[in-house]
Amino acid sequence: MRLSVRRNASIPTGPDATVAGPPARVLAPLYAAGFTTAFGAHSIAAGLGAESGNKGLGLGLLTFGVLLALYDVAEVILKPVFGSLSDRIGAKPVIIAGLLGFAAASLMGTTGTTPLILGLARLGQGAAASAFSPASSTAVARLAGPRAAGSYFGKYGSWKGLGYVLGPLLGAALIWIGGFSTLFLTMAIISAAAAMWVWISMPALPVLARPRYTVADLVRQSTEPSFLVPTMALAGATGALGVAVGFLPLLGTTVHLSLFASMAAVTVLALSSTLTQPLVGRWRDQRRLTARSGMSLGLALIAAGVALIAIAPVPAMLFVSALVLGCGIGITTPLGFAHLAAKTPPERMGRTMGAAEIGREIGDAAGPLIVGGIATVASIAAGLGALAVLVAAASVLCATFLRRS
Repeated sequence: MRLSVRRNASIPTGPDATVAGPPARVLAPLYAAGFTTAFGAHSIAAGLGAESGNKGLGLGLLTFGVLLALYDVAEVILKPVFGSLSDRIGAKPVIIAGLLGFAAASLMGTTGTTPLILGLARLGQGAAASAFSPASSTAVARLAGPRAAGSYFGKYGSWKGLGYVLGPLLGAALIWIGGFSTLFLTMAIISAAAAMWVWISMPALPVLARPRYTVADLVRQSTEPSFLVPTMALAGATGALGVAVGFLPLLGTTVHLSLFASMAAVTVLALSSTLTQPLVGRWRDQRRLTARSGMSLGLALIAAGVALIAIAPVPAMLFVSALVLGCGIGITTPLGFAHLAAKTPPERMGRTMGAAEIGREIGDAAGPLIVGGIATVASIAAGLGALAVLVAAASVLCATFLRRS
């Protein structure tokens, strides 16, 4: 069934519509989709980590690593595909199909806890998230329009941040109540409800005519600073987030913090990012903060936060670093997506958002690998210091190559 917008309540998607912005009831289900992908990814990952020992699922380290990687591998391969598909058939059907696919994959996870079943469920969830994640970003960009993109991507990112915060906590509670089957069943219900909400509340955005692009056009579009620089910034922010989620609890235990206190540092980071994003997005739309200065500042804060825990890994500094990191990530993320939305023609918005999501996934994988690899041959401080230098370099590149806007 195709849901159309009433004539007297049409929602324009161009620049002229961004002063008032679309009503909350239209974008709320997209925020729910963003929450779903973050909650699904992090609740299962945290649960697998907590239950992988001999007293739990009995997973070896290699099997555990493969189960974690399957979700991300599916996203890296499929996000550009589904992003382009949303340009061809519209974002709404891709979002609904992806959410229903996520529900189906989650139901598969309720049938057992063998590595095969868990692997198939994770792979299916990753493939489904690859559909509705870039399509949701595309819908937010087109519904908001260039001049209000900051505010709405700030809210979208904030709801994703809540998924990151609540995922491990709710996941642990649900596993304690009824095991992995209860967690998978809850995710199936959430994603199915989000799909129904999108079907009812989101208008069907028109499919726009697209010019034919040559290979040379695709290469040029993919190497323009207006695409490469914000994608690099998003990769840096996501890589730092991945490192922080893993290494803050580890460093907390080395300075004799309890497990609860160590995890509290990650919560401080997530809440800081969640609260920062809507404010920064609004400042961008009010022209109080530009993409160039904002992303450069955000990456500089991220570099400073990483450097702090590398130089002074003491309990108080872990929480200060988490706060600074959260602010930096919260500044960089909505500005990066808003800049991409403002600089991309609507007819290829899906392809751009899918490609940008690839940059984030690469950062998510590269950050922990860089820190972990250097830590293996030197020290954790050396690994964190190297990451801080790379992110600081990205900050300089943002200030140098992004045009003033």
